[in-house]
Parts: sequence; C-alpha cells; structure tokens
Amino acid sequence: MIVTGGANGIGRALCLRFAKEGARMVAVSDVDEANGASVAKKIGEGRAAFFRCDVSKEDQVKLLVDTVTKAAGQVDIFCSNAGIAVSGGPEATDRDWLRSWDINMLAHVYAARAVLPQMLARKEGYLLQTVSAAGLLTSLGSAPYAVTKHAALGFAEWMAITYGDQGIRVSALCPQGVRTNMLKGDHPGTKMLLEGAIDPEQVADDVVKAMAEERFMILPHPEAGKYFQNKANDYERWIHGMRKLQKSIGTK
Repeated sequence: MIVTGGANGIGRALCLRFAKEGARMVAVSDVDEANGASVAKKIGEGRAAFFRCDVSKEDQVKLLVDTVTKAAGQVDIFCSNAGIAVSGGPEATDRDWLRSWDINMLAHVYAARAVLPQMLARKEGYLLQTVSAAGLLTSLGSAPYAVTKHAALGFAEWMAITYGDQGIRVSALCPQGVRTNMLKGDHPGTKMLLEGAIDPEQVADDVVKAMAEERFMILPHPEAGKYFQNKANDYERWIHGMRKLQKSIGTK
C-alpha cells in the first residue's frame, strides 16, 4: 500500500495504523525525507520503506507506483493524502492557486492513472482520498483550499460511481480540524478549527473502521455531515449563516 503525505499528521497516523493492522508493505511517500524515513523506520525494515515523491509531478507519482509494484508485487491500497493550505481569495497568487490545484486535486488524478490499470485487471483495489470537510462545506479565508477540495470530492464521487461495479472501492476522508502542522497558523479560521480539533490517530481509527465497511464518506467529525445536510436543505440560509460566522471570527 502507498500513503502520500505520509511523513506527518494524518498520513503518518495512517501509515502506523495500517502497519498495526498487518499491512504487508507500507510505502511512506512524501517530500519531507527526514520525517518520512523516520516513519518507515518506526514501522520496521521489511515492512515499510520511504519513497520521496512530489505528488504535483505526474512522472514522480507514476514512478512511485511502478517502484512499489515491482517491490511488493501490487498496490492494493493507495491513500492519496498529501495536501496544502494557503490563505487568500482571488488575490492569492497564481503560484498558490496552481500549486493548490496540482497537490489538492490533480494528485488524485495522477494516482488513479497510475494505479487503476493493475487494480482493474485484478478487479480489486482501494483508493482512499483525503479531501476535507472544506470539500463539503467551505474554508473561511482560503478560496484555493475550498475550491480545490470541492473538486477533489467531485473526483472521488465520480470514481466511486464509475468503477464501483468493477471492484474498485473509493472512500473520501473529510475531517474538520485535525491537530497537524496545517493548524499551526494564526489565521482566525484556523483558530476556529482548533477548538474542535482531534488527533490524527483518531482519524486513522475512523478510516480503518470505514474502510472495513467500504463506506464512501468518512467523517471523523460527524457534525460535518449535519452541516452538509443543512447546506443542501437550505442553501440560501447556509450562505447567510456562513457570512455571520465569518464576521464573528474576523476572517474578513
């Protein structure tokens, strides 16, 4: 199995939890070589290995899949977990918008292109895509994050519908605040998420349970599902409510 963004936070917790569950081989992938190698070492030689990969580069994602397939025989689970968050709206730089798009959205596409052929040939495989509750709702103060996470959820939905009858299982992981490096900023929206933040290990626990049940939507914060229902039931009211929330926390 492969976990991108495996050096820290949710990715690290997933690597360690899957190893605990008995994963035969955990490929820890990240651009953070020091922490990624540390995670692999913690799991143990012969059961894990670190692979440096910039998921915004399709050739690197393909090389990652090819290398792990050659070493382990196949990739049964691909956890497309790497992600970034930047602040701003339309005024955010093109670099921030494009990098957010490449990592938060296109990386899922690159992973699917690389690993789907072998999974479809076996009629079996699992794609776990870390999205965010921002893909269901929004992200106050960060248009690039909100937009790319909405797109990532749309892609996960499409994959689940299109390949579900061909043995491909897809889950979208959509937590709210998780105590990771991403929540260490001083942005008001970040501070709001800290109040209900959970540990990455709890997210990993929820992932294992949901994958055993082959659930599409994984909500470590169940309230996010209720907010999503409110949004669908009365979009206008939800928009006005979010405006009030934005004013109260001072993101604008």
